[in-house]
Amino acid sequence: MSTAGTTVLLFPCDPLAPRRVDPEFAEEARAARASEVTVALIDHDALLSQGAAHAVARVPRDAGPAWYRGWMVPAGRYAELSAALADRGCALLTSPERYRAAHELPGWYDTFAALTPRSAWLPSTPGRVPAEADLADLAARLGGGPAVVKDWVKSRKHEWREACYVPDLADTRQLSAVVARFVELQDEFLTGGVVLRAYEPYQPVGEARVWWVDGAPTLVGAHPDSPGLRPSPDLSAVAPAVRELGCRFVTTDLALREDGRWRVVEVGDGQVSGLPRDADPEPLFEALAAAGTRGATARPAARSE
Repeated sequence: MSTAGTTVLLFPCDPLAPRRVDPEFAEEARAARASEVTVALIDHDALLSQGAAHAVARVPRDAGPAWYRGWMVPAGRYAELSAALADRGCALLTSPERYRAAHELPGWYDTFAALTPRSAWLPSTPGRVPAEADLADLAARLGGGPAVVKDWVKSRKHEWREACYVPDLADTRQLSAVVARFVELQDEFLTGGVVLRAYEPYQPVGEARVWWVDGAPTLVGAHPDSPGLRPSPDLSAVAPAVRELGCRFVTTDLALREDGRWRVVEVGDGQVSGLPRDADPEPLFEALAAAGTRGATARPAARSE
């Protein structure tokens, strides 16, 4: 079977029924098919445990250009996935380098530095808590004040007091305790290292998640953590940064600071960003289908439409 000439969307299969889409993405797969996107399946569990060749066994050969849409994948595993798909004649439209740039904070921070809280990071490995002196040096780069702790991809904001928020970076003992708890809870899923981000107070209007395809804002909706709140952010300053980043399919999470400025609180690769269940994904998949026909060498537009 060949799907050459069409855009393919790769969804994770149901672990209990490998010929079906994972139930978490079943509605998205239906919307993708309605947008004339070809749906194929990869085995996410196999990608993490058995290797990429096993994971892509159900992808048709010579499938052509493809987007992934599913669970988060470590950047190294994504590179393996890309290579295994290429061996089958299926080219991921987001390269491993661009995936890492959007997925991990050190990859996107410099581009968005003027629009996002000040940040500093320290590479580390799962289970390893940086020394208190090293954390003090890291905190000094932010100049003091309150901060939040995360890794290069995720925070523990639902464990706000114990594993996320530090009221005063000058209190290195408390900083170390929060970082230690964060590292403990992240366990094997800690990615890259420890990040400190200056705390900024936001208005209680909810975050907006904006989906960008080739530099254009394709879908603006609620953040999955606050689906009932749908703010309308000003994107005039964000759009040039998205285009500068050079990633074709990304998300930006925006929050309204107390002073009335919209701030980028997170950037993500669109392939692994969560979509609220009540969002209509068809416009997004229609944009991805059109972008797929432009090929793997296309770049975000110089100007948004």
